[in-house]
Amino acid sequence: MTQKVAVLGTGKIGEALLSGMIRGGWAPSDLLVTARRPERAAQLHERYGVEAVSNAEAAKSADTLILTVKPQDMGTLLTELAPHVPADRLVISGAAGIPTSYFEERLAAGTPVVRVMTNTPALVDEAMSVISAGTHATAAHLTRAEEIFSGVGKTLRVPESQQDACTALSGSGPAYFFFLVEAMTDAGILLGLPRDKAHDLIVQAAIGAAVMLRDSGEHPVTLRENVTSPAGTTINAIRELENHGVRAALIAALEAARDRSRELASGSG
Repeated sequence: MTQKVAVLGTGKIGEALLSGMIRGGWAPSDLLVTARRPERAAQLHERYGVEAVSNAEAAKSADTLILTVKPQDMGTLLTELAPHVPADRLVISGAAGIPTSYFEERLAAGTPVVRVMTNTPALVDEAMSVISAGTHATAAHLTRAEEIFSGVGKTLRVPESQQDACTALSGSGPAYFFFLVEAMTDAGILLGLPRDKAHDLIVQAAIGAAVMLRDSGEHPVTLRENVTSPAGTTINAIRELENHGVRAALIAALEAARDRSRELASGSG
């Protein structure tokens, strides 16, 4: 961890990554940050002891550049960075839907680019970060990306051709669970429970179920069947979910998210 790393456009996810790196053993002196607003840069310096610099200074000084700006701002950032990024810099993109070729075309020939799709549980160190190599990225570059993103959760290497599917499943995934908790909380209110009690019951059920999925090694069908007794309450609920096409709706929703990721990658809006 002796190489200098810069986080450019340090918003919520960028800050989560920064704090995770520090907890993971990175020295603040080896980390740089950039931010659009001076007051934000000053806040990050005060909070973490890292140096706040301009984008150009980060490009010149850091061995690894992590670009965490929004996808719609990436073109402007690359125009600013391009004159200052040598071909031996590792560029890591956290922008959904933008392929590594987009960066390779705008930076010096041979620049290694790694694409990472993470998700908002990075804020609580429970992210899933999906990592793909660009044309010039080596196994060592992928390992460096893993070292960085493992500070905020788990990492998984996939071919870049699978990134859109991973974005639909994992990048957007937390939103689906929040939506489900919202709906189940409303159902609890309909059944006569106060909102706060319904919320607490559903959240703990979600946490318990997730831990069982992670730690038991059992297939989700097996775990569901363990709760589903003959002619009981659970099977009646499952029947209604199937009658209303919940499984088909989830598949269609993920396909729609994947297709939108492809649209973003193609620049069609």
